[in-house]
Amino acid sequence: MLTKVVYEEARRRALEFLYRAGIAVSDAEKENIEVAEYGKGDLDSIGLELVVYVNTDRCCAKELVLFPGQTCPEHRHPAVGGEPGKEETFRCRWGEAYLFVPGERSENPQGKPPAGYEKHFSCEHEIVLRPGDQYTLEPDTLHWFRAGPDGAVISEFSTKSRDELDIYTDPQIVASQARTL
Repeated sequence: MLTKVVYEEARRRALEFLYRAGIAVSDAEKENIEVAEYGKGDLDSIGLELVVYVNTDRCCAKELVLFPGQTCPEHRHPAVGGEPGKEETFRCRWGEAYLFVPGERSENPQGKPPAGYEKHFSCEHEIVLRPGDQYTLEPDTLHWFRAGPDGAVISEFSTKSRDELDIYTDPQIVASQARTL
C-alpha cells in the first residue's frame, strides 16, 4: 500500500509528464489524477497514473502516464453483462511505450517484464509506440505495456471502461483494488 507522501509525489510527477506532452488539464482534473499501484507496493515497477476525462455507457477517454520503466501489468477486459469487453485504442503522445499482445514472439524486444514479475507476463509480441503511433485492441485481448527510458504519456480511447472487472494474469492483483487512496 502506498503512503500518502508517495501517492502525492506520483500525482505531482504525473502532472509534470502531462505538461511535457503538451496536454492541458483543468484544475478539477489535476485534483483527480489517480495512482494505480495494483496492490504490489512497487510503484516504480508495477503501476501507472491516470486522468479520466469521461467514462459513459458508450465511451471512455483517459490519459495514462508511465514513469521510466513503469509497467501496467498483463490483463484483459472481459465481457460483462452480455456486452463484449472493452475495445481500446492507445495513442502515444510523448515518450515511448512497449505494448505487448498475443502473437509471434518479438526477436529483440525493447520492453521486458519487470524483474521478479516475469512469470505473470505471457504476451511476447511487442508493438513500439512513439508519439503519433496508435494501436487498437479488440475486446478481451490479453495485453500489457511498459514505458521506455524517459517514460510515456498515452491517450486511451475506448468503449465503456469497467477497470474494476479486469482480469490480471497475476492472481495477487485484484482489479477493484488497483487504484489507491
